[in-house]
Amino acid sequence: MSKANRINRLTSATCEQVQARLLEAYRQIASDHGLVIESAGWRGLEPGFSFEPAFRISISVPDGKALNLDKEMFALLSEQYGLEAADFERKFIAGGERFRITGIDPRRPNYPISVERIPDRRGFKFTADNVAMLLKAHASP
Repeated sequence: MSKANRINRLTSATCEQVQARLLEAYRQIASDHGLVIESAGWRGLEPGFSFEPAFRISISVPDGKALNLDKEMFALLSEQYGLEAADFERKFIAGGERFRITGIDPRRPNYPISVERIPDRRGFKFTADNVAMLLKAHASP
């Protein structure tokens, strides 16, 4: 590794770059076994100094894509929570911060909606009513 490529401080952009390179390297291994691999994001544990990459490895569905259980579960349950299947991965703003919807967990009746804060991908739980209201507010002109 040349000194020009050495990373001295991790930023969101460098975490994304490293994650993309790791994903590229892991794709061949997954392919050798008939599996599909995709990024499941990353989390910043110590800003600037470390991060935790995450990958989802799954069997492929007939079209060769990965089965996304979180998305499928969201599609099945979204109407029960006043949301739509298309709301999966939609973004909204709460308290001046940007979030992305990542799932539904019916075992958490008070806070069933899972989201991640976009800049650092930290996970949070929201009420379904709050998310529906925030999505509606975000869609308004």
